[in-house]
Amino acid sequence: MRTTMETKSETVDTIRCPIRGPQAPPMKQIKPAGMTSGRQITSSPTAVVYCEGNFAQIDGKTANGLVRYSQAYRILSVIDSTYIGQDSGTVLDDVSNSIPIFGHLNAAVAHEAVLPDTLIYGMAPSTGRLSAADRGVVLQAIELGMNIVSGLHEYLSDDMEITNAASERNVTIRDIRKPKPSKDMRLFDGSIAGVKALRIAILGTDCAIGKRTTATVLAHALNAKGIKTVLVGTGQTGLMQGAKYGIAMDAVPPQFCCGELEGAIVAASEAEQPNVILIEGQGALSHPAFCTSAFILRGSQPDAVILQHAPKRAHRCDFPNMPMPTSSSEITLIEAFADTKVIGVTLNHEEMSEAEITDTIAAQSHKLGLPVTDALARPAAHLLAMVVAAYPGLTQRPPVAAI
Repeated sequence: MRTTMETKSETVDTIRCPIRGPQAPPMKQIKPAGMTSGRQITSSPTAVVYCEGNFAQIDGKTANGLVRYSQAYRILSVIDSTYIGQDSGTVLDDVSNSIPIFGHLNAAVAHEAVLPDTLIYGMAPSTGRLSAADRGVVLQAIELGMNIVSGLHEYLSDDMEITNAASERNVTIRDIRKPKPSKDMRLFDGSIAGVKALRIAILGTDCAIGKRTTATVLAHALNAKGIKTVLVGTGQTGLMQGAKYGIAMDAVPPQFCCGELEGAIVAASEAEQPNVILIEGQGALSHPAFCTSAFILRGSQPDAVILQHAPKRAHRCDFPNMPMPTSSSEITLIEAFADTKVIGVTLNHEEMSEAEITDTIAAQSHKLGLPVTDALARPAAHLLAMVVAAYPGLTQRPPVAAI
């Protein structure tokens, strides 16, 4: 059966409840079991990710993240005519993932024996809006009977042409960035002080630099070690991937950003009783175009920070006249702004050779006096060791089941 998410936001108390409304993970499909079993089998809704002209690029970060990891949706294919016929994992990370790339929606649908449940808009353009060509693909998917998921700042559920088409075809529109009414949002109240779990924020020196990917890899590594960890999402991609707790921070009025994030963390703490809570970063504290990092530091009050940096990136995304900061300058700023400490640095290895990654890890570690690794190019054990070195008591706690 299809997902039944409503396009309206449901009012909730985030202190006691995980995500609800448009930002919530989709409902699972329940499929009948075989005749020999009395059980029902649940599976994630299937999805095609639309990323025309942007896959494996900065503006395709949502699609990039979804093909690497998705708990909420089973990703069937990607649409980007630049890479027709190629494997998305090979294009992105030089490792096959058996998720093919097609040039258009018809080809992606024809490849499947059953119509995919969902079309996910997999781009994060700086405009935050739908182009005319993209609108045509969305309407085509609706006509086929596919649900729509979008992380744009332009809410598709407020678009009369799209909502009328969705109503006629009885499909749903899930606007990830559409927040609940401000009257239902919470202010910061200091309840974060009662959270016992170690809180680590994954921040960066720029946007679209790999903070969410590093946080996801670290969460998996900690849980695999028996250190129960919850990742709190703060952006549209993390919520699409299936984050149980979190908010799309850049869609929340500034007055409520700290309180809404605090509420999500407290909810995760009370419901899951984790050893560690990881908080996905957004933007960069030093970046004048974004304020989300400041709200993350204030709202989550992290015990520690891991900093993501791209050594070969010359300038900020979409700002060619704005040079990138150094990792050391960002660390100084973070530690001056908040009562926290940076415990390590992770690299985004874009435009770097294997030798350059190795040399940079050694040089940065020596210069900063901190452990440095690369979440994708180096074993996850190195990332885990970074956290355990700072907090050795984590491995001395009784092991618990991962969520």
